[in-house]
Amino acid sequence: MKLYISLLLAAICCNWALAQSDPLTVATFNIRYDNPNDDPHTWDNRKDVVANLILFHEFDIFGIQEGLSHQVNDLDVRLPDHDFVGVGRDDGAEEGEYTAIFYNRTKFKVQESDTFWLAPETDHPNKGWDAALPRICTWAKITSVNAGQTFYVFNTHFDHRGVEARNQSARLILEKIEEINTESLPVILTGDFNVGQETEAYQLLRTAPGMKDTFDAAEIVYANNGTTNSFDITTSTERIIDHIFVSEKINVQKYGILTDTYHSRFPSDHFPVMAVVNW
Repeated sequence: MKLYISLLLAAICCNWALAQSDPLTVATFNIRYDNPNDDPHTWDNRKDVVANLILFHEFDIFGIQEGLSHQVNDLDVRLPDHDFVGVGRDDGAEEGEYTAIFYNRTKFKVQESDTFWLAPETDHPNKGWDAALPRICTWAKITSVNAGQTFYVFNTHFDHRGVEARNQSARLILEKIEEINTESLPVILTGDFNVGQETEAYQLLRTAPGMKDTFDAAEIVYANNGTTNSFDITTSTERIIDHIFVSEKINVQKYGILTDTYHSRFPSDHFPVMAVVNW
């Protein structure tokens, strides 16, 4: 009997450990909207490179910014194991840029998802505060197929001009996380926040109770550059404006800013940021 109990306890502990240690690769990637004036860095020249970068680095779940409907669909076709959730910011359907969340459907199932606008009126397309453009945040409640772990992913793109809009957007997202995540599940927040680590909006998110920046928390950090490049391979920056925040309960194994190139060009005018996490 004692031997049976010992074996049973060992099996339970083993199963628990496997569920707890299953790593998840998350990322945020501003893919640059399809601007014909970007030639030779047009979307047609970049779309295969962007998709192959994602496949090579094995992003399980990632949020994109600036993708238009046809760009989102181009990625959907090129990532056969992934699905996505999200809408265009201009009409809540297909018009305007998306903050889509892609996820590997062989590993994860989406239980719920929605999009809200970064504005005092969050339920329909509009601009908030001093923002130059409508801005949105897409979220998904996701469950892993194997481990049965459920968590939330929020993905956003802050305004590039409105300082007040960025500060208020940070406050709004934190309020929405609390409002939506009534079960206190783990949370991952990705995005192009258009703010460096010295700004008020960033500090609001970094120091929010129960949240942390994966840059700070990672056991291994590979960040030899900032996150923007303007498609110019001759210059560099230290400024990080694309971030991945996570709940305090999430362990961050690795963090990286991926400065991949192809034929002396960049896949986008932003570098993707990735983190390997578990809990």
